[in-house]
Order: sequence, then structure tokens, then C-alpha cells
Amino acid sequence: MEATPGPGRGPAAWDNPLLAGRIAVLSLSALPVSYALNQMSALSHPLWVASMSFLILGLLFMAIYSLSRCEISHDPLYAVFTVFAFTSVVDLTIALQEDGYVMGFMEFYTREGEPYLRTAHGIFICYWDGTVHYLLYLAMAGAIRKRHRYRNLGLYWLGSFTMSVLVFLVGNVLGKYSSEIRPSFFLAIPCMLVPCWAARRVFRQPQEPPCCTPTMVLEEQGKGILQRPADLALVGYLILAAFFTLFRGLVVLDCSTDTCFVYIYQYEPYLRDPVAYPKVQMLIYMFYVLPFYGLAAYALIFPGCSWLPDWAVVFAGAIGQAQFSHMGASMHVRTPFTYRVPDDAWAGFFLSNLLYALGPQLLAARCLLWPAFFLNPPPPEPPAHKKQQ
Repeated sequence: MEATPGPGRGPAAWDNPLLAGRIAVLSLSALPVSYALNQMSALSHPLWVASMSFLILGLLFMAIYSLSRCEISHDPLYAVFTVFAFTSVVDLTIALQEDGYVMGFMEFYTREGEPYLRTAHGIFICYWDGTVHYLLYLAMAGAIRKRHRYRNLGLYWLGSFTMSVLVFLVGNVLGKYSSEIRPSFFLAIPCMLVPCWAARRVFRQPQEPPCCTPTMVLEEQGKGILQRPADLALVGYLILAAFFTLFRGLVVLDCSTDTCFVYIYQYEPYLRDPVAYPKVQMLIYMFYVLPFYGLAAYALIFPGCSWLPDWAVVFAGAIGQAQFSHMGASMHVRTPFTYRVPDDAWAGFFLSNLLYALGPQLLAARCLLWPAFFLNPPPPEPPAHKKQQ
């Protein structure tokens, strides 16, 4: 199922597959399974927790393979999305448990398996995984089952999932919880390999040609940046966001200027938190997101940069996930009071970080809904006398 394209919009602008009901039911089995495991006194040792986790995921994969061989043969990512939907329910349960909304489900795992999930950052990546990622898994599995495309959904998930795993794993190793790493940490190894394999499959999915005639493409690409006020606003946003990205990167690198000192102590003290997640996040922004902002601004000024729509969706997912976790952790009660956002700086912090999260979403929407400017220009028509010949 695809959204009906408007003028100049590609039919592949937004994937809209049906949700996979079977996967939803299977993933909800995580609730009784986690409750039963929580009652087992044997799961009080980290090695037993890791072994049981590997066993459950293995049994789950075997069940999926036996029940959905047709879907898996069509696209092996169906099995991946199904397993990850199960873990998303587990993550949402962990987040709700750590915030005191439920009890008796995953205490054994956060105590003996991955204690860093009890941090503010860990709680918010669990919220994101249990909501946004969960819906994406259901949507993409439903698309595979119905033989629909899910390229854009897959790109958004790819960026979001990669950013989540990268910041969390590096922060665990470098931060104050590095001494708390248990055998369950090695469950993350498949999580590091899956995005590489999934990226190859998602990027290789064919793109349907957008509903843009050569005349429309030439007309759109003939406009200067001043004739495209929306693109001009996006370029202005990208420039400001690039400076903000560079500034926060310098802040976490212990820049000695008075401006950096005031910012890290009076506006975003969470950047000093020894858990290391915020520092890793800002450095990833500086080394990866900052170059993308520069390239995206170039692609909005000069026509024919056909790579931008795909990568805009990837970075929209990555920055959306990162900002959700960063903003939430900065204000959560699990963050020590000295590292939380001060009350008098809350409005500025919230507005600046919200705009930083929304900008890439708007850029991705612009690229997908009105792609004519980014298409390769059509070949020139032959001269009239050659047509007659």
C-alpha cells in the first residue's frame, strides 16, 4: 500500500504497509515469559541470565522459521524483525518497570544481566525501542507478508537502530558502568552485525520512479535557491544546526573558553555525566552528523544530488532516536541532580534540542514528498533536424 502521490511527489514517498498481526501476538508472549523467568531463583547469576537469554532467542527464531518459511524465503529480514519485535516488548517492560509502572517482570535481568539499562539513558532507549521500533517492526513485517515495499521505513529504522546501539555500547565500555559489563553484554554482538546486513538488503530494494515528468524535473531544477523559500529555510537551519553540533562537540572535549564553561555548567550539565552516553552522543554528532549537514546544504542548493533522499531518511531516524534519549535522560530522576537541566535553563534547553530533532524530520519529508529537484536531470532532446531524419 502506498500513499497517493500529489503533484511532483513520488509514489514511494511514504510506505504504508499493514501491521503484522501474527508478529504482534508472538511478540506479546514476552510478557508471560519474562514474568516466569523473574520467578526463577536460579537466575541470580549473570552467566545463567546470559545463557537463558540466548536459549530463549534461539527457540524463538526456530519457532518463527517453522511458522513463517514462506515470508523468510521471500525476505530473511522478516525473521529479524520478528525477533526484534519480541525484544522491543521486553525493553518496554524494562522501562515501565524502572519507572515504577509495573513490577515483577525483568528485575532479574536489570540486576544480573545489564545493570546499565537502569540508567536514565538506558530507560529512554528502552522506551524508544518499545514504541517506535516496535511499530516499525510490525509495519515492515506486515509489508513483507503482503509483498509490499518498506524501503523508507527500513532506512528510518536503520538510522535509528544504529545510533541507539552505537551510543549505548560505546558508552557502556567507556563510562562508569564499564566495570559492570556482564556476559549478557555479548548479546549486543548480533546487534552490531545486523545493521550492516540489513543496510545492504534495504538499500538494494528497487526504487519506483517518481511521478515527475522530465519537464517538471527541468522546471524544478532550473529554480535558484532564492526561488525555493522552503529549501532556503532548510539551508539556514542546517547551517545553524552545524554550528550547534560543532559547539557541543567542543564542549564535551573540554573546550576552555568561557562560553563552553558556562554552557556545560548552566545549560546542559548532563554532558558532564560520567555515564559517558552524552559525551559519546555529541562526538558522534560532530564526526558524522556535522559532515552530513554540510553535504545536505550543498544538495539543497545544487540540483541532481539523488543520494540525499535516502540518507536524509537514515539521519532523520538516527537524530530522532538520539534526541529523544538525550532530552529524556537530561531531565529524568535517575540522572543525578547536579547533572540535570537547571530549572531556569529548561525552556532554552528543550526548545533548542527539540528544533535539533525536528529539522532532520522536515528535511526527510521534503526530499520524499517533492523529489524532483534531487533526480538526475533527463538527457537533452536531440535537435529538430535529427528528429526529422
